[in-house]
Amino acid sequence: MSILVSILIFGLIILIHELGHFLFARKAGILVEEFAIGMGPKIVGKKVGDTLYSIRAIPFGGFCRMLGEDQEVENDPRAYSSKSTWARFQVIFAGPLFNFLLAFFFAIVYISLVGGTTSTISEVVEGYPAYESGVQVGDRIVGYNDRTVLTSKELRIYLNTEKPSQMELTVKRDSEKISYIIEPNVGEDGIYRLGVNFTFIDIKNPIEILKNAAIEIVFWIKIVIYSLGQLITGGISGNDIAGPVGIVGEISSGYQESIQYGIKSVIATVAFYIVLLSANLGVMNLLPIPALDGGRIVFIAIEALRGKPVDPNKEGFIHFVGYVLLMILMVLILFNDIVKAAFS
Repeated sequence: MSILVSILIFGLIILIHELGHFLFARKAGILVEEFAIGMGPKIVGKKVGDTLYSIRAIPFGGFCRMLGEDQEVENDPRAYSSKSTWARFQVIFAGPLFNFLLAFFFAIVYISLVGGTTSTISEVVEGYPAYESGVQVGDRIVGYNDRTVLTSKELRIYLNTEKPSQMELTVKRDSEKISYIIEPNVGEDGIYRLGVNFTFIDIKNPIEILKNAAIEIVFWIKIVIYSLGQLITGGISGNDIAGPVGIVGEISSGYQESIQYGIKSVIATVAFYIVLLSANLGVMNLLPIPALDGGRIVFIAIEALRGKPVDPNKEGFIHFVGYVLLMILMVLILFNDIVKAAFS
């Protein structure tokens, strides 16, 4: 059951992403040749009008193949290549946009069920660095080493990724901003702590729910970008990256644990993973890498600046090479997942 839930979560996220492309393509008058959920061999498909709707064997992926997307099609107004740069940008950007909208919707569900955490301090533990530095109950943490902090979760991630021996913590007390130089405490478990606890809010006001849902989305977008930066600079290693197998394992574990607390906990857990994965997919697809939406947007931007398109066949070849390299990367990540699972 937990594996089925994982596959359904992946399926929903991919479906919404491709639906964004599909709806905006239809709006622009572009012929969609195939709308597929999954990758690899086709399991089932049905052609409706000019579009083949299919489900494929590998549930991690999908595509919306448009006429003239990777090659020039002459004298066909329904071709992607015949549309304006603005129309094509909307079609490509719609996929990540729909992922962010999906994440926002489920963030509303999550916040409504479990409430939200803030960066307002509810307790300062005596004997810990924050207490010794003069941090007080009621202070709201707004920054860490010149980096803006939205929630306590963000601060914990920064602390335990960067593992600083010393840090600058900025808090807001009433209307005044105060900075402290703090040396975090490192426990026997290797976790870095300041010795503070944070206010938990049981949110019922619809406006506050929307506000906190927006904060949740911005938080995850920031963390995805931050994690990519840490990966590039060596702050985290390739072993810290989870592929499909690792993600399914994580979702399954969270789902199994939530069952014992009832349906509300199950819904909240599922909503949490949809927020996390959908926001992640939205950001990753906007990276300027060939074959990804971000790579296609780069070519649209180049065309807009030059006043003429890059040769469609050359662009198609570049995206094909990018796709092959991404598939190789996915295989390596999958192999890494299997090895970690086997020896954990």
